[in-house]
Amino acid sequence: MRKFLKITASLLLVGLLLGAGGLAFGIHHFSKGLPAHDQLADYEPPMVTRVHANDGRLLAEFAIERRVFVPFDSIPERVKAAFISAEDQNFYAHQGIDFVALVRAVITNVRQIGTDRRPVGASTITQQVAKNFLLTNEVSIDRKVREAILSFRLEQTFSKEKILQLYLNEIYLGSGSYGVAAAALNYFDKSLDELTTAEAAYLAALPKAPNNYHPTRRTEAAINRRNWVIARMLEDGAIGREEAEAARSEPLVVRPRRETQTAEADYFAEEVRRELAQVFGNDGLYEGGLSVRTTVDPSLQAIADRALRDGLVAYDRRHGYRGPIAQIDGESEGWAERLGAIAQPAGAGTWQLALVLAVESEMARVGLADGSAGALPMAELTWARNIGADQRIGPQPRSPSDVVAVGDVVLIEPLPLEEGEDAPVPPLFGLRQIPEVQGGFVALDPHTGHVLAMSGGFSAEISEFNRAVQARRQPGSSFKPFVYLAALDHGFTPSSIVLDAPITMDQGPGLPKWKPANYTQEFYGPTTLRIGMEKSRNLMTVRLADAVGMPVIADYSERLGIVDNLEEVLSMSLGAGETTALRMTSAYAMLVNGGKRIRPTVIDRVQDRFGQTLYKHDNRDCAGCEQQIWTGQAPPALPDNRAQVADPRSAYQMVSMLEGAIQRGTGVRAREIGKPLAGKTGTTNDYRDAWFVGFSPDLVAGVYVGFDEPRTLGNKEAGSRAALPIWKAFMEEALAEAPATPFRIPEGIRLMRVSHATGRPAGPGDSDVIWEAFKPGEEPQRDDPAQVLTGQAPGGAASGTPREPVPQAPGTSGSGLY
Repeated sequence: MRKFLKITASLLLVGLLLGAGGLAFGIHHFSKGLPAHDQLADYEPPMVTRVHANDGRLLAEFAIERRVFVPFDSIPERVKAAFISAEDQNFYAHQGIDFVALVRAVITNVRQIGTDRRPVGASTITQQVAKNFLLTNEVSIDRKVREAILSFRLEQTFSKEKILQLYLNEIYLGSGSYGVAAAALNYFDKSLDELTTAEAAYLAALPKAPNNYHPTRRTEAAINRRNWVIARMLEDGAIGREEAEAARSEPLVVRPRRETQTAEADYFAEEVRRELAQVFGNDGLYEGGLSVRTTVDPSLQAIADRALRDGLVAYDRRHGYRGPIAQIDGESEGWAERLGAIAQPAGAGTWQLALVLAVESEMARVGLADGSAGALPMAELTWARNIGADQRIGPQPRSPSDVVAVGDVVLIEPLPLEEGEDAPVPPLFGLRQIPEVQGGFVALDPHTGHVLAMSGGFSAEISEFNRAVQARRQPGSSFKPFVYLAALDHGFTPSSIVLDAPITMDQGPGLPKWKPANYTQEFYGPTTLRIGMEKSRNLMTVRLADAVGMPVIADYSERLGIVDNLEEVLSMSLGAGETTALRMTSAYAMLVNGGKRIRPTVIDRVQDRFGQTLYKHDNRDCAGCEQQIWTGQAPPALPDNRAQVADPRSAYQMVSMLEGAIQRGTGVRAREIGKPLAGKTGTTNDYRDAWFVGFSPDLVAGVYVGFDEPRTLGNKEAGSRAALPIWKAFMEEALAEAPATPFRIPEGIRLMRVSHATGRPAGPGDSDVIWEAFKPGEEPQRDDPAQVLTGQAPGGAASGTPREPVPQAPGTSGSGLY
């Protein structure tokens, strides 16, 4: 007997050793190549990056998965209890594998063999975390073993709270919802702490198969599954009997998510996306859960979009009609279906496609894809002239048949009704056309550099190419103020006299003589700097640049951020160097803000998912800004650490001359706004580019108009005609409620009444008198001898090196050089 017991014990020992060895071998085998589970210690689930306008409205979202992350302590207990009851009743008791549930599942599945019932699972929450984060969805014994090993390791490494937090923020719950917070919003339009027990139970019913328990398509199955979860919560003691009964009787009501207040700024949002991707990378942008506060003002953005769009349409209508979008059979039945099959052109916006059904003497009758009818009156067709070469247009149409024909597919827009006017029958429409011309618009705060509005073209649907920041174009005469600014910093005054007469410049060996000319092709003789700026005289600007020296002008160009490494040739003084609308607008901002450097920005602040600030535009130290409670203390004083890029007195003199350009010069169309404004037109050779950049004391805006593939805009399409109306429309609406604030005068400026024509002190009976700005000691005297700047080096060659301006003794600022 003893011998038998010894043999039995030996066999059992051998068996245990073999079993232990086999288990060890199996664990070793299946552990090979397992991912490192400790990486979850620093796991941050992919989250949506949200971009907001400066008033808090949502501007854009960038994400791969739309997830809202919630820390464990912020998840309500009823939500935790619902998921534990539904998915893993013994979550707080097991070590990764629930052997009791596993045995129960095996017995249940054996009993259900031969039935249509779905097999019962026994995966714990820990196993689901291991699978979702570290493994694949492969159905195999190998994967289940690896899952079990990882689950044990997770339990040994992390707390139950950490594991549950990972699970509740990662689980997919249908309807594009990753995590319980996103699901609460998408199904019930509630935050987690607002969910009822029934709603929490419904969310906990979804992990196994969200589509099988869809709240509207499979309502009965959804309610049954929800009630099953409620029963499990009651069984586990998570809720009481009365609460369970109330939850069961609660109807399953899905509430569509309330519409988020949004702002539209397509080009601006794309510029923000580009900058975020450059700084934080695509992973940080699309998965980082960043909170981005931008600088855009939605109301100003809407004005800018509308002004640019209307201005481009106005230009396009001046240059004729390019014909129908398509032609189809408009005389037989089925025309509405054929029309509906034509895709809406990109950029059409609210305009509609219509088919010309009949052409009469005073109107063309059109039909829409829904079968309704309307009419194009002749008054809405007179703009549609034929287009010739170089944007030249033919005679004005005399009848609808000169413009459209039966079968033409055209774009139309309903005509607005006057107040109290009855709608005509049939409804009247206007003929529309998507412009080929493009443009860019920027508005910013001249004191902070915050970009308040940015429009990069007629429509982002046509092209995401942002002409406000990406299109490099010659600014033409809009560059001249910076030539004059350099001169004002080097001894010239607004009353200095410069000769406006023909000039020939030697451009160097092998190059032809350069003979610049004024826009008017006329010459005006000795003229003050002020008038030269107001009337945009080219010859005066070249002489001035020659006197100051192109290296100095190039330095100012770089200092103010217009053109880096400007070529030091005199043609650059007339705006031949390429730049962008954003750069030009920023440079003008540095005139009106007193010569202070600003950095234009579309992003004010970026925070991570935990609220920590990663970036802010304004990095000034502010003692006292962190105080939470006001106890009567004075507001904190912020230091002004902006670099001075120009003498503030010279900057003001330039502002004053540009104000004159609107009052009496090339920008006079904007004078009717009736507010203190200043600005300058810009036009390049052959009318290829048109500009206007200008400002009020606290708002600066710039607009560029031109074709993406540069060609002439057409005869006389200068900045004052193609660009200024856009700027004027924006400023008029943007400043409608703003007070008429005068431009701020810095210390060290003396105002004197002078003759506008001569720049000399005004005398009795003078009618054309203005207040001119001078630095102390540079005021003109009535008896000063006139000196006029010729700007021509000996022998007709332009000076290529900087030199001191012609000496001007104190009190002789009305003088210049011949």
